[in-house]
Amino acid sequence: MLGCKGEILILTGPPGAGKTTVAAALARISGSSKVHLHADDFWRSIGNGAVPPHLPESDTQNRVVMDVLSRAASAYAEGGYFVILDGIIGPWFLSAFQRLQVPIHYVVLRPPLDTAIRRCRQRGGETMADPAAITSLHRQFDSLGSLEAHVLAVHKDDPPDQVMRSIASLVVAKTNLLNNNR
Repeated sequence: MLGCKGEILILTGPPGAGKTTVAAALARISGSSKVHLHADDFWRSIGNGAVPPHLPESDTQNRVVMDVLSRAASAYAEGGYFVILDGIIGPWFLSAFQRLQVPIHYVVLRPPLDTAIRRCRQRGGETMADPAAITSLHRQFDSLGSLEAHVLAVHKDDPPDQVMRSIASLVVAKTNLLNNNR
């Protein structure tokens, strides 16, 4: 159904879109060997001097994290794994992935804003809960121009299995979304 070895699926969207839940479920599907990379883990690896990644002054830090993340994903893909990368990876970060020599798929989960805020608040812990920050990030995924075809609208009651089937359909329909020349 989903998961060709040597490929990367970037599963993105605003906070509260369900990226991690769906990515973890996709990684458990039988078939090819899979790796689930959670982008937040790469930001949390920065100790002293970390800047919250949603702030404008974090741009240099975020580009370093994206470079490291793209290289890690590529190494797994080149090793024969299907890589599922979940995180807030907007179009502004895609250049780090477009230069890779492996097929890249890009799927944006887009929930309604109220659903995203509710999910973030319910999670608790170290996750983002500030409605203003969530709203700002949500707006950045509102209009994606040529990438709008890669958006999957998700709703609060969508079961993960249904979302996974929709993602698989998008991936099959749009092979090599970012680097069509491969």
